[in-house]
Amino acid sequence: MRSSIKTRAVLAVAMVVSLVVQPALACTGIMLKTADGSFVHGRTVEFGVKIESSIAVIPRGQAFVARTPAGDGVKYAAKYAAVGAVAFSDVKLLDGLNEQGLAVGAFYFPTFAGYTPVTPENQHRGLSPADFPNWLLTQFATVDEVRKAIAAGEVVITPTLIENWGPEAPPFHYVVYDRSGASIAIEPVEGRLVLHDNPLGVMTNSPGFDWHMTNLRNYISLDPVNAAPVKIAGETFAQLGQGSGMVGLPGDFTPPSRFVRAAIFSTTAIPSPSAETGVAQVFHILNNFDIPVGVSREVSDGVVHTDYTMLTIARDPQSLRYYYKSYDDQTIRMVDLKQLDLNAKAIKLMSTSSQQSVVDMSGQLK
Repeated sequence: MRSSIKTRAVLAVAMVVSLVVQPALACTGIMLKTADGSFVHGRTVEFGVKIESSIAVIPRGQAFVARTPAGDGVKYAAKYAAVGAVAFSDVKLLDGLNEQGLAVGAFYFPTFAGYTPVTPENQHRGLSPADFPNWLLTQFATVDEVRKAIAAGEVVITPTLIENWGPEAPPFHYVVYDRSGASIAIEPVEGRLVLHDNPLGVMTNSPGFDWHMTNLRNYISLDPVNAAPVKIAGETFAQLGQGSGMVGLPGDFTPPSRFVRAAIFSTTAIPSPSAETGVAQVFHILNNFDIPVGVSREVSDGVVHTDYTMLTIARDPQSLRYYYKSYDDQTIRMVDLKQLDLNAKAIKLMSTSSQQSVVDMSGQLK
């Protein structure tokens, strides 16, 4: 009995510490196939604390030095130009799209991420959790190339502290897409990188990706087609309204529930005609995962940390366009890699901060 009480106490303390030092993130990612055979994808970005985010364009040839707990890690130069989102002043893409149509996103993976301890033997292959997606985006063109590099052990992700991310290495796992629609999830577990095929293109947070895919088996009865009327004891019972085939769809904001909804919404969506219209559909679907301030929160030392959707992102690997909107401004904005000088000598940055404008249509009434 004493051992059981002690174990529960230790777990309770660990949970409290986790809530104190780690911002809550509830990101959701999806992929859609359009009627013309194109693929588009996107994700939400949630944090429990306000962060400074920017859109960055990394040119070809840009030099990087990755960080490890012991000092410098991998030194590399960008083979491919890329556009995406960065956090705070650390200009490393946590989410992005490169000129070959490869896309990568980092997703929070609390209590499950297990990075590789840095040693003198592996330090030259070491990356911080924030360096990893940046390295992928600037080095590879396809999912198959990424898969081979990870299998060959070209890099390791080390438990590196990152400024503004708290006193511990931020726990991430990652989703990768390419222009063909291929997708994989990459998870650091017990010091090694585990790869999972991701045929649905869906990603959320903890637990592990394989658990989420197994959990989908609990929802195979869900159907976008409405339930047919049934007759019981001579009485006919018909649906009360549209959507009866989806009764039982989980509606909360936990990662398992969001994974199920993302899988259902993306796989049952009627394909858009093209990638351009598919981007609009990505935003419409991700609107269902928009978390308003206040509905998901933790209280730590009297301070309320409320998870909310700071950014919603869509990526078109065909046109090489990167789209985003923010919590404060629902206007969809876009950066087109094809319009930019991909051999520029410096990284270009643009804050995502803006305020929503309201269009007064009163004078248009007739």
